[in-house]
Amino acid sequence: AITYAVGGIMALGALFGALNIMYSAVAARGQEIATLRALGFGALPVATSLVAESVFLALIGALIGCAAAWLLFDGVQKAYYSDVFNLAVTPGLIVLGLGWALVVALLGGLPPSIRAARLSVVDALRAT
Repeated sequence: AITYAVGGIMALGALFGALNIMYSAVAARGQEIATLRALGFGALPVATSLVAESVFLALIGALIGCAAAWLLFDGVQKAYYSDVFNLAVTPGLIVLGLGWALVVALLGGLPPSIRAARLSVVDALRAT
């Protein structure tokens, strides 16, 4: 139970980090997004591309994290006072970690993508 509580708090922190990164990406690429909209791309394709970018980046990070956890902790024994724990990174835990990473990426990428989709072409081009 404590592990899931700590994991949930870490997921919440990762969500805020993803929101911050994606909002800054939208702000930095406002002219690029406005150009896409001016070329005829609708709001949905622009929003979808930003969510896909968020998911792709999270998937790469999650795969690196899973590989690091497997290399560093799989099969390791840790002693805590008189108890000995055998650590195991199972395929189920890897799938769970990848699933959480994708959920955080979707939740962290959706609000910035909606903001980018609603961005006025004229205002975005004028701001830069």
